[in-house]
Amino acid sequence: MQVRQIFGSSAPRATILIRLLVGWVFMSEGIQKFLFPSALGVGRFTKIGIPDPQFFAPFVGVVEIICGAMLIVGLLTRLASIPLLIDISVAIVTTKIPMLSKAGFWSMMHEARTDFCMLLGLIFLFIVGSGTLSFDERLSR
Repeated sequence: MQVRQIFGSSAPRATILIRLLVGWVFMSEGIQKFLFPSALGVGRFTKIGIPDPQFFAPFVGVVEIICGAMLIVGLLTRLASIPLLIDISVAIVTTKIPMLSKAGFWSMMHEARTDFCMLLGLIFLFIVGSGTLSFDERLSR
């Protein structure tokens, strides 16, 4: 991947709004994994059957905090999107898809609304980059 492909972006200045939204949600969720470990961290990972939850809950929390912050400031936006895309995909597969058989389509759609918005926001940022109001833009010069 060339430097211009990593840092460059012709996205409009308003892309900062998507970066702030997606980055803030991930950073907040990562922090909450440490603040509320039984409900949102190790306890939740244990409940949904993630292997080695003592390792993966804090690991995912750190990834969400770091990559979320990188999105907010627009630093290596495309690269930071990749681990978060994996993160949200695992979340959808392990928590939302099982809801289809238990609670039905509309209950799953209600519970998954944020997950799907984050997924689409990340895909958008991966495609267009960080926009002009970002560290990526400064580094690409």
